[in-house]
Amino acid sequence: MTQTSWIESANDGRTHFPLQNLPYGVFSRQGEAPRVGVAIGDRIVDLNALDQAGLLPEAVRGTFGEPVLNRFIALGRPVWRETRRRLTELLSRDQGALRDNAALRERAVVPMAGATLHLPVSIPGYTDFYSSREHATNVGRMFRDPDNALLPNWLEIPIGYNGRASSVVVSGTPVRRPNGQIKLPDAPRPIFGACRKLDYELEMGFIVGKDSVLGEPVPVDAADDYLFGMVLLNDWSARDIQQWEYVPLGPFNSKSFGTSISPWVVTMEALQPFRRDNPPQDPQPLSYLRQGVPNAYDIELEVALRPDGAGEAQRVSHTNFRAMYWTMAQQLAHHTVSGCNVRVGDLMGSGTISGTAPDSFGSLLELTRNGAQPLALQGGVTRGFLQDGDEVVMTGWCQGDGYRVGFGEVAGRIAPAPAVE
Repeated sequence: MTQTSWIESANDGRTHFPLQNLPYGVFSRQGEAPRVGVAIGDRIVDLNALDQAGLLPEAVRGTFGEPVLNRFIALGRPVWRETRRRLTELLSRDQGALRDNAALRERAVVPMAGATLHLPVSIPGYTDFYSSREHATNVGRMFRDPDNALLPNWLEIPIGYNGRASSVVVSGTPVRRPNGQIKLPDAPRPIFGACRKLDYELEMGFIVGKDSVLGEPVPVDAADDYLFGMVLLNDWSARDIQQWEYVPLGPFNSKSFGTSISPWVVTMEALQPFRRDNPPQDPQPLSYLRQGVPNAYDIELEVALRPDGAGEAQRVSHTNFRAMYWTMAQQLAHHTVSGCNVRVGDLMGSGTISGTAPDSFGSLLELTRNGAQPLALQGGVTRGFLQDGDEVVMTGWCQGDGYRVGFGEVAGRIAPAPAVE
């Protein structure tokens, strides 16, 4: 029997935030300072209020009045577990400590609709990987060699690049179209102007939950101690700027202008029931990348596009995170194998998540074959790439028996590029 909450909106089987989830985020209401809460149904539980009332573990005292989660995350995995157990108890249907305290309930349980959601963590560093074999193959066939789409190193190492933590924004923040250098076909030199091929990338991200020591790698099977939780991630991409700049050192201005994440961090503990066997890997990875436990996760993912002026967003893609060739544990192990240290709050992006079917591709680059085959949307609208005013909405969830553990959504609307003089 599915465990239920006295907050009725958490029990309908469709909400992303049932009692089995309890993701962490940062919220505020008008005139109030941002602080930490958990989402349940259509409500936010103010953890600072519960802490002040003495209902939470002593170890977390004072951490939930912060405007980011970092201080709580740094307390470590045993405290995360203890806090989750206590919150599950307080919000369960048969527990009255919060339910029956009308004054505290009025103060601590607030409608999500009336709250502003903020970036949940302070992000010291951001790394983006390239871990979907299907995506890498699709891109390689378009831009390199259809018969040899993957570069020789792709099946040996989790490819990644260091992005810009400073431009990570929370869902709902407008994303401005970037200006940059663009090399037009047959032109002798690049021009400077607004990106003409603005794209999204459907990704997941994980939040690092523990500092590592400079010079000491994190073993692949120690990853559980270092992964706090996951978010939806949209790594916006300027494809025309990228095509010109990425040789020889990879993307730079084509990626650094903006990355959007969802406001609720779903803990790895909430995701444990959806842990799955790792995908087959051939050749067998080198020893430091060999996994002794399952590290794949069954997360359904969708992308919808709302063209400028349209009333509703239309689904354009549906895929699943479990098919990623390189897992989060392998990404972390490879990231640190050189001795590079990670810090609490670091964000690691999965790379674009694509499946094998055309409607499972995680970018417009793939869906439209670099704009050559535009998407046909309702009302006669077509899109090769994103236009100003378009909104991209991504969502994801794990399907349980009578409940979902979901991530909410990450959304962003395209704003015009700054004027070029």
